[in-house]
Amino acid sequence: MSQSINDKITTIHDEIASMCKYADVALNTPKLIAVSKVQSDERIEEALAAGLRVFGENRVQEAQEHWLERRKSYPDLELHLIGGLQTNKTADAVALFDSIQTIDRPKLARAIAAEMAKQGRTLSLFIQVNTGEEEQKGGCLPADLDALVTLCREELNLTIDGLMCIPPVDDDPSLHFALLKKLAKRHGIERLSMGMSNDYALAAAMGATDIRVGTALFGERDYSAA
Repeated sequence: MSQSINDKITTIHDEIASMCKYADVALNTPKLIAVSKVQSDERIEEALAAGLRVFGENRVQEAQEHWLERRKSYPDLELHLIGGLQTNKTADAVALFDSIQTIDRPKLARAIAAEMAKQGRTLSLFIQVNTGEEEQKGGCLPADLDALVTLCREELNLTIDGLMCIPPVDDDPSLHFALLKKLAKRHGIERLSMGMSNDYALAAAMGATDIRVGTALFGERDYSAA
């Protein structure tokens, strides 16, 4: 019999506690962002019934399909955009999401600032850092972070709440988590969105404030149904 989402939530918390104990660090309980991309309505409803209210989506259009109507029934819902954002989708993203975790270039930062002002909304904003410097992956290069943070804060008057990273698949994620933590400390940034289904416990032990968990909550995704 497969585990219920309630059981999986318990497992996630237990594994974080075990890793923190193993690493001899204080117990850290990061915000659990349930990654609902390519999930069925049935699974999303099960997650909501289990009490989850923080969800992450990769694409604006899919997020609208999942959440535009549901938001009316769940006023405490918190939606995070964790996938790349094209500037022509900025208006829709600012209207729907409570947090955008993938700011990675000046053009996008300017578009988000303009839309927040236009719509009268204030979102929680993260800069995505391409810690592995992978050409195929979104994110600001570490060497470009200083300039992007300065632009956001000084010219655009944006508050940058956190940094986010997605380590390369074949690398030791601890190296990337440590780099992200170092960069955040240098800029006085408090939140660290790091850790996914395969490494969330390690990320928590290394100081993550937000973990993005999909498969470990919902099971393997059925992309053929997407």
